Amino acid sequence: MNYKKDVQMILFAAISLLILTVPAQAVFPEYFDVGDNYYTVYGGPNISASLLGDGEFYRGDTVTVNINLMNRGLITGFKSENSVDTDDDLEVKLQKTEMNYEAQKTTAIGIIATLVSLDPAVKVKTGYQEAGSLISGQQTEDPVQFTIEIAKNAPAGVHPLLLNLLYGYQENVQISGEDETEKGDVTDLEVGLWYEIKSQNLTIAVMVKDEADFEVIEISGNMVADEENLLYVTYKNVGELPVTDATVRISVSDPFSTTDDQAFIGSLAPGESALAKFNLKVDDTATTKMYGINSEIKYEDVDGHDRISDNIKIQVETLPAVSSV
Repeated sequence: MNYKKDVQMILFAAISLLILTVPAQAVFPEYFDVGDNYYTVYGGPNISASLLGDGEFYRGDTVTVNINLMNRGLITGFKSENSVDTDDDLEVKLQKTEMNYEAQKTTAIGIIATLVSLDPAVKVKTGYQEAGSLISGQQTEDPVQFTIEIAKNAPAGVHPLLLNLLYGYQENVQISGEDETEKGDVTDLEVGLWYEIKSQNLTIAVMVKDEADFEVIEISGNMVADEENLLYVTYKNVGELPVTDATVRISVSDPFSTTDDQAFIGSLAPGESALAKFNLKVDDTATTKMYGINSEIKYEDVDGHDRISDNIKIQVETLPAVSSV
């Protein structure tokens, strides 16, 4: 997909009048000369973005982030390009008409928003979004939405995302007219509008919350076919926050069985470890190889809430049955 080409096509469709995409410092093209250019106006759209909500998430979350856009565009100045005979009513009206059009310079037309992550710990799952047009002082009625996925091993802290905005805006205006009617209207009024495309890059920050996290650092025990033995598993709190009342629970399947699937390990501060032990029976038909046993830790966090960890795999090797001969 040619992203830039696709986005430009959307912008062109959003602007119903002629769009001329030329460098910002270029002079007017010859075919833009439809009349007089009374003013050169300075300024333009300026879009700001804010994340709705606290923007704080946990590792492993897949969430929708809502971003509000607001146009804070300003006219910063203007320069008169043609002198006007104040006694010429037609010239005065053309001049005023142009200034009315020039005031639209701050409108952002056909906004296309794209969220990009430069951090492998956060993935953006949504493509570019259309945000409509915003006049100066206006904000989006509905937020722009993107789905992001936070890795299970994402470090706690701020993860900046890049929000690219692409939109059209009115660069300049030319006006021409033939004469006035008895009612004072200008006949054969022609308005030439020159548009350009502008890009803005903004930073949206999401926060991965501090929390407890666990990994297995040591496994021991002889898992012999047709025997019942103890399995010793050492868990370490590799997260940022302490836990209390932690209990490990395992889930076994063939060739293992147990009536002892829980082990209390108590409190663990960050960096601390604790030993859990389980009594496992290995079936007599067990093949000698590595098996995975699922485990999870239920604990109380620093806010007094019960939490359950992600699945923590225990890799166990079974040994052949001891010959009775």
